[in-house]
Amino acid sequence: MAQEIERKFLVAGEFKSLAYQSVRIVQGYLCSVPERTVRVRVRGDQGFITIKGKSDSEGLSRYEWEKQIAVEEARELLQLCEPGVIDKVRYFVRVGKHVFEVDEFYGENEGLVVAEVELKNRDEAFERPEWLGPEVTGDLRYYNGMLSKCPYKRWLAEG
Repeated sequence: MAQEIERKFLVAGEFKSLAYQSVRIVQGYLCSVPERTVRVRVRGDQGFITIKGKSDSEGLSRYEWEKQIAVEEARELLQLCEPGVIDKVRYFVRVGKHVFEVDEFYGENEGLVVAEVELKNRDEAFERPEWLGPEVTGDLRYYNGMLSKCPYKRWLAEG
């Protein structure tokens, strides 16, 4: 079974000038229950379907399966998704031997910027760039599936 091990952080500084690539992502959820999510994504001119399992107790690791599909099929499937489509630009920033994927959100999640670093194992060391803010690994509010249901702007409004 494919395991994804990643840590999430808020972004607290300028990172865009360090990015070597960026891509627009629009994604929705066919299923977003805690035990599993089924995501449809259009990334640039490519389509994907992804199934993710429930995270471990620390929010660090979970099952992930992804398959590329025709972009036209992905766009069609987006029409069947639950309300709350995610719109973001992902920036790729190399820091040491790792690549941070930094997501700048738009729409109902505008103002939120989250960085993720994927690790080979739970204890793998990585270089922390100066623009990295507080860690939010395991905080369910920052999962894209949750952001589709309870967007960042709603948190701000609720205080």
